[in-house]
Amino acid sequence: MSLLDYLNDPRVWNAFYEYKESLAVPKQFTKKLRAFIDGEEYHGVTDSIRAGEPFPLPEKKIVSKLGSEKKRVVYTYPEAENTVLKLLTWLLLRRYDGIFSKGLYSFRPGRTAKDAVRHLLRSGNVLRMYGYKVDIHDYFNSVPVGRLLPMLGEVLADDAELFAFLSSLLTEPGVTDRGRRIEEKKGIMAGTPLSAFFANLFLADLDRHFVDLGIPYVRYSDDIILFAATEAEREEHARFVLDFLAERDLDVNPAKEERFSPGEGFSYLGFFYSGDKVDIAPVSVRKMKQKMRRKRDAIERWRKRNGLEREKAARAFIRVFNRKLLEAPDDHELSWCSWFFPLITTTESLHEIDLYAQDCIRCLMSGTHTKARFNVRYEDLKRMGYRSLVHEYYGRKDE
Repeated sequence: MSLLDYLNDPRVWNAFYEYKESLAVPKQFTKKLRAFIDGEEYHGVTDSIRAGEPFPLPEKKIVSKLGSEKKRVVYTYPEAENTVLKLLTWLLLRRYDGIFSKGLYSFRPGRTAKDAVRHLLRSGNVLRMYGYKVDIHDYFNSVPVGRLLPMLGEVLADDAELFAFLSSLLTEPGVTDRGRRIEEKKGIMAGTPLSAFFANLFLADLDRHFVDLGIPYVRYSDDIILFAATEAEREEHARFVLDFLAERDLDVNPAKEERFSPGEGFSYLGFFYSGDKVDIAPVSVRKMKQKMRRKRDAIERWRKRNGLEREKAARAFIRVFNRKLLEAPDDHELSWCSWFFPLITTTESLHEIDLYAQDCIRCLMSGTHTKARFNVRYEDLKRMGYRSLVHEYYGRKDE
């Protein structure tokens, strides 16, 4: 039975809904999903798929990367089609999860980023080993589809209909860009639901190589980290990774390629591990503070242009960062705090971010960077809706 047959089954849709509802996703998403299921809106899409009709083209978008001003290209399908692809991805990741090795932690049932970190910390004393970390440049959009399709065909040998459908999506050269149809190489299309499964599959042999050797190794999407007993062994493993990626026509980010020695501690997935302490990585803290500074200055310019009261500007800043730090941005993304809170064992970085956020708000309220800004009391910040990360951390930990 093809997985495509399940796309019209209300019981499967309800199971998918229950799964989504169990996650920390926006209530607006689960409400829309419930209406989509109850209205059986999926039939139009699924019937079109089974009839072999052309699937709508994905739309190309340029978005800012989380925590930075850098841009990245993502693709999105129309809402109904995208929802159906989310269910299909959910089914794919569960039916074929057994083909992946234990070193892979991204987009897998019952595995999270914190499980990846726990796996590393339990893989011998990695803090006393030589480490290597590398990031693949623009991984999703760079995967050569011609290299991926034979792998996909082998995995889906038991589901020819599904393979034909997925192949049609991957080999379609067209996208819409600001209302125009263009053609471009787009890899496995970052931002689309199915890209998660494709990203796991394309480097499965790399994951398997290191796990079979018993090397402490983790891959989370395009982020790879491994450890070795000696510096020479580390370099041997690093060379294997680089050669493997080059053979697959993938590039690495030189600025994100790191080597570390025993006792130095290391950063991975936005965390910093040192001794018995897990904290937010310094680069993640720095990026958040930079984002706060840019937003503070932008809001101040907005206030001046419109002749607004200072408290209105301060409240706007608070709303932006309450949403950014404490709420899930999308149904498939964790909120900032949901990513960091379960793993960190200290509030040092949270306290640093709190103090910087409070300073930004006081500057907006007082109009000065001098000591006079401290006339704005902490009670005033709370009255305007400010929520301390340290307080939220302990509150959620108690829950």
